[in-house]
Amino acid sequence: MSDLPRLTVCYNGACPVCRAEMEHYQRLSRAQALPLGWSDINDAPALFERHGIDFDTAMRRLHAIDADGRLIRGVDVFVAIWRELPRYRWAAAIVGSPLVRPLAWLAYEGAIAPLVYRWSRRRLRRARARA
Repeated sequence: MSDLPRLTVCYNGACPVCRAEMEHYQRLSRAQALPLGWSDINDAPALFERHGIDFDTAMRRLHAIDADGRLIRGVDVFVAIWRELPRYRWAAAIVGSPLVRPLAWLAYEGAIAPLVYRWSRRRLRRARARA
């Protein structure tokens, strides 16, 4: 088995919601020695630049890079994570299904991701103002 991750998840570690959820998945994957990688976008901007994505775009939604170097975005990242975690395979099957995936994508892209993005940007502006 290769030591390279099958999936490298790129998340906004400055966002408490994002960080908490990704840390949960990290704990599960490490406990089972699963081939998943984790990268905070605040620490690894070059990872995105190779894919033509700037920092602001990276903050707008969850991203991942698969073992073949392909970029995955949004709901598809959650489905990819859940497929790797035995405890969440049921969620991957449901959310990744042809009937649910478009609805999940709409909810994530239309509501969840924009709200979290605006909240994260506001937190970042406040932190910079205090510095």
